[in-house]
Amino acid sequence: MKRSRILAASLAASLATAAFVPQAAADVTRGELLTTSCFSCHSIDGTGNMPGLVGYPRDLMISQMQAFKDGSRPGTIMNRHARGYTDEEIVLMADYFSTIE
Repeated sequence: MKRSRILAASLAASLATAAFVPQAAADVTRGELLTTSCFSCHSIDGTGNMPGLVGYPRDLMISQMQAFKDGSRPGTIMNRHARGYTDEEIVLMADYFSTIE
């Protein structure tokens, strides 16, 4: 009997927690997910050696990523990163970076 109550309480807690997960996931955009690794090199507060991306102009971001991707702009690592993204993903990332402060 005691085991059943513990199991029921655990199940109820799990279901209550799961109710909040879809809303939290809905608040995260695809662009935001795509950009999470960028901050490993490009610091969020602009204190790193790489250019800050917070508030970066959308069109400039797209043109620079396309230049890295097609090889017209040389890079040490960014050219390899850029080739891994579709044009749509680059636009989503640029949209996200241009809106954060």
